[in-house]
Amino acid sequence: VQLQASGGGLVQAGGSLRLSCAASGRTFSSYCMGWFRQAPGKEREFVAAISWSGGGTYYADSVKGRFTISRDNAKNTVYLQMNSLKPEDTAVYYCAAAPRLTTAQGEYGYWGQGTLVTVSS
Repeated sequence: VQLQASGGGLVQAGGSLRLSCAASGRTFSSYCMGWFRQAPGKEREFVAAISWSGGGTYYADSVKGRFTISRDNAKNTVYLQMNSLKPEDTAVYYCAAAPRLTTAQGEYGYWGQGTLVTVSS
């Protein structure tokens, strides 16, 4: 599975962005998908994950209630809708694929290239 993330940009605090991650390959619908982020000078951290069917989701406490992960298996795409953005959400956001629903980075075998989100105060 090859992944291509897009949709990052510069937004003011309180604003919204929607990230997309397009996958190539016929097996996209069999993978659970996750979003991770890495802020400057920090380690990469889990943000959200969704099961292959879309019926199960996990969120980091820091984004719960503000971010929503979804997927469209017909379009081989997973989304991250980010609302009420804060300056601390500034990071490079990565999408990734795993064989099961998990928050553990090590279980994600496929990664996209990342898209930068910058939230100004």
